[in-house]
Amino acid sequence: MKRQVPIMLAITASFLPVIAFFFPNAWINEWFNRKLDEWMVIIASFAFLLGIVSMVQVNLHKVRRRQKGWIFSVIILVSFAIMASCGLFGAQGERENGTLYPFTWIFQFIYAPMQATMFSLLAFYVASASYRAFRVKNMEASLLLIGALIIMFGRIPFGALIHPVVPDLAEWIMRFPNAAAQRGIIIGAALGAASMSIRVMVGIERPYLGKS
Repeated sequence: MKRQVPIMLAITASFLPVIAFFFPNAWINEWFNRKLDEWMVIIASFAFLLGIVSMVQVNLHKVRRRQKGWIFSVIILVSFAIMASCGLFGAQGERENGTLYPFTWIFQFIYAPMQATMFSLLAFYVASASYRAFRVKNMEASLLLIGALIIMFGRIPFGALIHPVVPDLAEWIMRFPNAAAQRGIIIGAALGAASMSIRVMVGIERPYLGKS
């Protein structure tokens, strides 16, 4: 029963939205779509709480054992405690005098700049990966390099100085070859997701059971 009940619940929950999609009806839409969405939010909230508990336990364990990088675990726990306290016991937004509440201030002046810094560092990793990918070893790498150079020069004013056709060529590459490749990737990913969904719906794949 420990395996059969979750499998039957998963199969039922996966087929109900399909039935609601192919057989539109006010009652079906109310119970099979809206109610399921509400239940999903509730279950996701419990999963979020479980993730918080797991995060705290893992980092506390690392701090107690003084494992490598334990100081970062301390920073995580302290930051989590501060943000959780400000969010649960304090207001958000802006005061009447124009100052920000602690939660909003921390988010805007600590979290947002740190997030921007992380994304800016990605530019260096992208540049490094591009250098490795653009090394001319074969015809495919040569085409990739030529296309990348056209796109880069076509997106900056210097490209128009080289030749007026460079920006138009870059736009053509983005609208046709690039769009065609992206659509092919999206279609392939959609077919893969559909096949995986069908396997879950019929009970072949059971990721919700874990390793049991």
